[in-house]
Amino acid sequence: MALKAVHVSDVPSLDHVTENASLTAYATRFSNVEMNRSELKMPKFVVVGHRGHGMNQLQSSDRRMRAIKENSIMSFNAAAAFPLDFIEFDVQVTKDDYPVIFHDDFIFSEENGNVFQTRMTDLTLSEFLSYGPQREAGKEGKKLLRKTKEGNILKWDVEKDDPLCTLEEAFVNVEPSIGFNVELKFDDHIVYQQDHLVHVLQAVLKIVFEYAKDRPIIFSTFQPDAAILVRKLQSTYPVFFLTNGGCEIYEDVRRNSLEEALKLCLENDLQGIVSEIKGVFRNPGVVSKIKESSLCLLTYGKLNNVPEAVYMQHLMGIDGVIVDLVKEITEAVANMIKPVSNNAVGGEEGLAEIEGMGKLQVKSNPKFSQEEMSFLFKLIPQLLQI
Repeated sequence: MALKAVHVSDVPSLDHVTENASLTAYATRFSNVEMNRSELKMPKFVVVGHRGHGMNQLQSSDRRMRAIKENSIMSFNAAAAFPLDFIEFDVQVTKDDYPVIFHDDFIFSEENGNVFQTRMTDLTLSEFLSYGPQREAGKEGKKLLRKTKEGNILKWDVEKDDPLCTLEEAFVNVEPSIGFNVELKFDDHIVYQQDHLVHVLQAVLKIVFEYAKDRPIIFSTFQPDAAILVRKLQSTYPVFFLTNGGCEIYEDVRRNSLEEALKLCLENDLQGIVSEIKGVFRNPGVVSKIKESSLCLLTYGKLNNVPEAVYMQHLMGIDGVIVDLVKEITEAVANMIKPVSNNAVGGEEGLAEIEGMGKLQVKSNPKFSQEEMSFLFKLIPQLLQI
C-alpha cells in the first residue's frame, strides 16, 4: 500500500488465466445474455440480493434488516430461494492471500470489556475465521462487533447467525444456478500501488476461474484502478464500475459523478455501471447516455427497497436493482414483468422471447404516457427525501 497515487493506463494484457467459463450460459435463471468484447446485454430486468438476503442494519427497528447474517452462506442460500438473478457480496483478501467475504474495512471484537479493532486485510485466514460462530461443534469464536456509520459499536446480533466464509466456500456451497456479483472491496482512504492491486486481484481470479464453472459472474468495484486492472487481467467476465453518482465527493474525481463513471467505462472497455439510485434520480438524463453507449446500468441504495422506485427504474430503462428486501422486491418485479398467457388479447408489441422463460411483457425502450410522466415527476422529489 502506497501513499503515491498510481493511475493505470498502460498495463499490458495479463490474461493468462485459463478461460473455462462463459457468461453466455446463464443457467436456468438468466438466459440469453449477449456479450462481446465491449458490450453486455441484459435480456430482462434483473434483481440482485444485497450481501445475499440483505445487509444487516443492527440499529434498525426493522427486523428484516437483522434477520440473517449478511455475507454468509446461510444468507446466500436464503436469497437463492427467491427468483433472484444474482447475489452481491464483498470480497477482500487476507494477509496470507485467501479471498474472504466481508464488507467492513475493520473487524471489531471485545475481550474483558475492552474493544479491539483490526484491519481486515491484516488478518490471516485462520484469524479471520476465528470471529463469530464456528463450524466446529463446541468451539466458541471471538465475539463479533460492528461499528456503525454514526460511530457506535454494537454487538452483531441477528436472528439467524452463521460463520464467516471464504469465496471458495461460497462457490462450493451456494445454489449453483444463482449468479455472483463479486464486489472487489478496497479501503476508500488508501491509495494502492498497481502491483498490490494486481496481487489481490490475481488471488481472487484464481478462485473464480477454478470454481465458477457455468455460474454467471459480474465483477464490480468502487476502486477505479482495480476496475481497469481486472478488465485487463481477464476477458471472460464483465466488469462494472461502482459509483455514488455524485452523492459523496472523493479526492479521485473519477468517483464523483455518473459522467465520470461513463468516461471511465468507455475509455477502458468496461461493460457497466452500478450507481447509487439517488445519483440517477438527481441526474436522470444520464441514463440515455449510458444506454446509448451500450453499457449496462444497475443501481443500489435503500430506495431500491421501495417498489415504486424500482418500478420507476424499470420504466427508465435501467437494467436492474440491488436490493435488501429480497422477498418484497422480487414479488413486485414479478408483478411488473408478467408472463403473457396464450389467450392474451392484442399484438406482441412490448414482448420479449427469452429462451427457457417464454414471452415476457417488458419495456426495453419505454415511451412514457402522460400518466406515467406525471407519476415520475411527482414521485422523484419524495423519493429523494428518503
